[in-house]
Amino acid sequence: MFEYFAEDRIDVGEAELYVRHGGTGTPVLLLHGHPRTHATWHKVAALLAPHHTVVCPDLRGYGRSSKPPTTPDHSPYSKRAMARDMLALMRALGHERFAVAGHDRGAYVAHRLAMDHPEAVTHLVQLDSVPLGEALARCDAKFATAWWHWWFLGQTAKPAERVIDADPDAWYQVDASAMGEEAYADLRRALHDPATVHAMCEDYRAGLGVDRAADDADRAAGRRLRCPLLLLWATKDDMEDLYGDPREVWAAWADDVRGHPIDSGHHMAEEAPAELAAAIRDFAAS
Repeated sequence: MFEYFAEDRIDVGEAELYVRHGGTGTPVLLLHGHPRTHATWHKVAALLAPHHTVVCPDLRGYGRSSKPPTTPDHSPYSKRAMARDMLALMRALGHERFAVAGHDRGAYVAHRLAMDHPEAVTHLVQLDSVPLGEALARCDAKFATAWWHWWFLGQTAKPAERVIDADPDAWYQVDASAMGEEAYADLRRALHDPATVHAMCEDYRAGLGVDRAADDADRAAGRRLRCPLLLLWATKDDMEDLYGDPREVWAAWADDVRGHPIDSGHHMAEEAPAELAAAIRDFAAS
């Protein structure tokens, strides 16, 4: 896994990030979702490395990255804070401008990175995602039923950590064969760390508050993405069921929206790495 990639821990100011990076060519930053670590990308990273310099970090709070203390408004786990981490990380590695692809929670970080730092992001790839504020504004019974974990993980009165920590393997039932043995071991190590579980819940708590407020402020101000956007969604997930053609949702946020479905379940990087890598490679080169 990650053969010929360097392994580093980089201080980005508010956090210390664990990162693997390697390859040659224009830089591409790959951001994982919940509850994954950077290792979810290992198949895609190997396919991209001959064409791009690939950077795969653990988001703050996840995997082997540090877990900053939180605050009552959960802002240390906001997507704005995580986006600042990524900008500092890429600059520390010598990349002033780069493409970014994000999946699941990492997609919200990638979106915030492109909105807050348009001078740095050349291309944005969103996997199985619409803007977080958009998802919450459109929330109905169908969404709440399918995505109930948002509200569970976001609770503070009855924290989810106690339930998850009681048996992480039972809570996170993962297809280890699709991930690969090393990637699964990396994930399992993280999920058995109560500090990681707490940080992941803080991610969701920030999502329901400060992150939504940031998206709502962008919409009210008419701010839009300046870079081209590639939207990829899994046919075996619920994007089309919830939103129809999700490109139509993103049309309110970006002028250049491209995209297509991929025959996969939610974790495309693990289930359809060749098709995903080809789509990212071709888009980042455009």
